[in-house]
Amino acid sequence: MQVFNHHIYEFKKGVRDMVLCTLSANLEDKVIAKLERNGICYMIQRLRKGNINVFFGKEECLVVINKLCKNRSLDQLSPEEDFMIGTLLGYSVCEQCRRYCKRKKTESEVIVENM
Repeated sequence: MQVFNHHIYEFKKGVRDMVLCTLSANLEDKVIAKLERNGICYMIQRLRKGNINVFFGKEECLVVINKLCKNRSLDQLSPEEDFMIGTLLGYSVCEQCRRYCKRKKTESEVIVENM
């Protein structure tokens, strides 16, 4: 919950537009209460092994997250969808490019030495 609370702080300060936090499912009621108390849009995705993914942030970002992830887990996303989610979450664009290429198995074609 400490990390979750810190993510809320960062979101409210404008550091992040979108957050993904994985928590134990037994915290779901507390998480929902806190997000609703703060007027923050969210989406909860139930995972295997008793965990939940909590996406929260700006409404326009959540619309995209919902369209991509509504009935699928993150490991079922295409490389392109995974790239979009990572970018929305504010992950390094270069790291997202590497991840995309690795998932597409074309990294050696894209990374050019001594440019």
